[in-house]
Amino acid sequence: MLRTLIMIAIMAAITYALRVLPITLIRKKVKSPYLNAFLNYVPFAILGALTIPDVFYSTKDTASAILGTIVALIFAYFGRGLLTVTIAAIVTVLLYGFLF
Repeated sequence: MLRTLIMIAIMAAITYALRVLPITLIRKKVKSPYLNAFLNYVPFAILGALTIPDVFYSTKDTASAILGTIVALIFAYFGRGLLTVTIAAIVTVLLYGFLF
């Protein structure tokens, strides 16, 4: 039990340090336009890296997941809202599951 608490405390300290150190060490605004552009895309890249694998393994049939993803991308490309995109993808996957 004590070992588990020590491990949790160490993980909490590391997590806290990783969040606080960049704020305390880097106080100036980033002047490089290339670095600034790179940093602007980091959240989208991380979100994509976290969600894309789950999309393809969320159903038993990979074809339905791919079809749902394509429909979601098409709806998002044409500027539909998040709720509309989500509902369209879910309905597509359900219809594919019922038909095939």
